[in-house]
Amino acid sequence: MNKLFAGIVFVIGLGLLFSCSKKTIVYQADGKMEDFSPVYTDYEYMSAKAKVVIEEESGKITRGSMNLRSKKDSVLWFMISPGMGMEAVRGLITKEKIQIKDRIGNEEVNLTFEEFESIYGLKLSLEIFQNVLFANPPHQVDYKDRLVRVGKSFELTQVRDKVRYFSKVDVNYRKVSEMVSNSLDDRGSLLASYATFQEVDTKPFPFEVLYKLAYQLPEGGQNTIIHVEWTSVDPHSAPLSFPFKF
Repeated sequence: MNKLFAGIVFVIGLGLLFSCSKKTIVYQADGKMEDFSPVYTDYEYMSAKAKVVIEEESGKITRGSMNLRSKKDSVLWFMISPGMGMEAVRGLITKEKIQIKDRIGNEEVNLTFEEFESIYGLKLSLEIFQNVLFANPPHQVDYKDRLVRVGKSFELTQVRDKVRYFSKVDVNYRKVSEMVSNSLDDRGSLLASYATFQEVDTKPFPFEVLYKLAYQLPEGGQNTIIHVEWTSVDPHSAPLSFPFKF
């Protein structure tokens, strides 16, 4: 089950490769955000690839590549390969559930988000996956949230469905530079740190990212660290197909 959870975790740490240009362009900030107005990634359909390194608590290190297809606010489809054209894990994340097929370990996940939380202690959703992927604030800001300017960042604290989210939004990039979420019952947590940004359609997009997850398994609490290099992004205007099968 730990291998299968790593497959689920992979999608949180996507590094993207499909692009018209193969050379990564570092984003050059052209001003500072005086009022809180973060940049949100704008797309309808997206097709992408990733390079990811996963470090498990046992000391095991896994390197792989991922194909990703996404329809905004609707579906994330992904396929993970360890190399040589071999498919290891395939999955689909929708508004309702998480579906994962581990072809190497012969394991499956077909859970609603509520069922997933009860097992692993992490509260996730399609919205959270998208926002963590693109360095957006985890939720839309409203009057219940705490927002303050501290130096070169806005610090945003949000509490939703018994989870506390603390985000630092860089005033130059207008993107989240660091986000930490903790369930109020301390069963699970997620940290995302965005070290550098690249330019995609004249807007900032994550390039180098580190994720750390704490979650529950039958054998006890576990930690996983994910290193991601985001190299390029290709938003599509044309519809995409999602070839998911168990």
